[in-house]
Amino acid sequence: MVTVKNIRNFAIIAHIDHGKSTLADRLLEITGTIDKRHMQDQLLDSNPIERRRGITIKLAPVRMTYQGYILNLIDTPGHVDFSYEVNRSLAACEGAILLVDATQGVQAQTLAHFNQAKKLGLTIIPVVNKIDITSADIAGTKRQISEILNLDLDSILLVSGKTGSGVPELLQAITNRVPPPTTDNLQPTTSRALVFNSNFDPHLGVVAWVRVIDGHINLHDQLYLLGTGVTTSVIEVGIFTPGRRPTDSLSAGEVGYIVTNLKDISRLTVGDTLSSKPSSVPLPGYQPIKPVVFMSFYPTDGIEINLLREALAKLKLNDSALEFVPEFSPALGNGFRVGFLGLLHADVVQERLEQEFNLFLIAAAPSVRFQVLKTDGSLIHISKAVDLPDPSQLTEIREPIISLSLFVPEVYVGPVIQLCQNHRGTMVDMAYRGRLVNLTYTMPLSELIRQFYDQLKSLSQGFATLDYELIGFASADLVKLDILIAGDRVDALSQIVPRIQADNLAKNLVTRLKDLIPRSQFEVAIQAAIGGKILARADIKGFRKDVLAKMSGGDQTRKDKLLKKQKKGKARMKRVGKVDLPQEAFLSILKVD
Repeated sequence: MVTVKNIRNFAIIAHIDHGKSTLADRLLEITGTIDKRHMQDQLLDSNPIERRRGITIKLAPVRMTYQGYILNLIDTPGHVDFSYEVNRSLAACEGAILLVDATQGVQAQTLAHFNQAKKLGLTIIPVVNKIDITSADIAGTKRQISEILNLDLDSILLVSGKTGSGVPELLQAITNRVPPPTTDNLQPTTSRALVFNSNFDPHLGVVAWVRVIDGHINLHDQLYLLGTGVTTSVIEVGIFTPGRRPTDSLSAGEVGYIVTNLKDISRLTVGDTLSSKPSSVPLPGYQPIKPVVFMSFYPTDGIEINLLREALAKLKLNDSALEFVPEFSPALGNGFRVGFLGLLHADVVQERLEQEFNLFLIAAAPSVRFQVLKTDGSLIHISKAVDLPDPSQLTEIREPIISLSLFVPEVYVGPVIQLCQNHRGTMVDMAYRGRLVNLTYTMPLSELIRQFYDQLKSLSQGFATLDYELIGFASADLVKLDILIAGDRVDALSQIVPRIQADNLAKNLVTRLKDLIPRSQFEVAIQAAIGGKILARADIKGFRKDVLAKMSGGDQTRKDKLLKKQKKGKARMKRVGKVDLPQEAFLSILKVD
């Protein structure tokens, strides 16, 4: 039986690319959890896309033993799109290793994760990583941690996740500083566990990843999901090492998994409480995950719509943040409107759909969710321009607003401030943090997904970092900008834009589409309009066959007759012809300056 006082549950949190997964490799190696023969870089990043991109997407738990202690580590992502994974990991822990790259110092996500860990009351161990690199500024990074995060200089450890230097001292600090789990001794007869993640196994069914809070959970126990009222039984129970390893039971304070007899993963929600008694008090759980960015996916071949539906359903089994509903576009046919947590999340899902399920997709440009107040007093939510009611029925359109935190080297502050102003940002605060300047802005979320990140990296030569959170909705003067191709409105290209930017956006978008859409046998008109008012137009000239080439002579009337016949054919083709839109046409919305 595991003794609670010898258990240490902790997570590794850091900004993206600060070395979390590499440090986890050294912890696994030094504790002997993984044999050296089976060791590989970024071992806990098991998904092929994680390994190819060099990023962590999903949290990954693993159990280690060290000097008589059981150490439950949860490796977390660093990108802002997957911060919900970090929050779920921290809720299952008592401590956190806050990792800071010695070559970059404190960054935007460093501060965001630190604040979340502090809010949950976790013990934080500050660690400076990559001390083996020649460009490392160890003294400067320690000073930043002390000044920005208000942590004691003497508490900061120095490690190299690559060489293993300082990692044994870190393991000792985990056992000494991180407190053991606390349990509710007033209810010793009740077992409760927090579900912090789940996945679907095609052979076993729904697998719940849990942190046991009270009591013991044994094989064949009957458990109740307090949130959904579902009853289930334990088919298998075990720990992560890092693969699943069955055991007889899980005790209070332990992290592991429970194989349920559920076949539908929607019956198990992340944040729910598994309990041995239906009348016990539920655990606090998590805030529900709400998508903030929406994209439409259409198969290039309409008969693959069922394959796309099945693929999205399978991805949702392992990604609780994914939402999708069917939709229809007159120009593109049947498809799905999919909700994501950010552009990287959307990019990863599209890549998985195309590579794992061999689908060929057209992805419409991303948009955000708007609140629309109608004249009858009702409030509706829309995520695509085609759903916007008639202007006569509108009272107000509200767009999502974010609080944006930027960390920028002082030399680039001027251009970054100008960039934020160009994207309708309002400065809230500006603070100097050693070598960096911390800028805080409020900004419409729609501006963030329109090339803001790429422009930020370009202006700062890659040194600026950002973090953001949704803070609410604000009224704005917005209109629907429609794109017409050969007289047909293409819903997937329509967007909701600020009225003050509509003229410039229309002209730039029409010009860009003219260069992207291939020529046809007939002339194609591209128009941008608000309601019945055309703001911009461009024409793509059709191919013209020289019908007079085979004429060796003859009078002008014969030539006119052939040219007139060709003209009639072009007109008929223009009425019934179809224009093929390339993927770049939909992405062009993002690239309009």
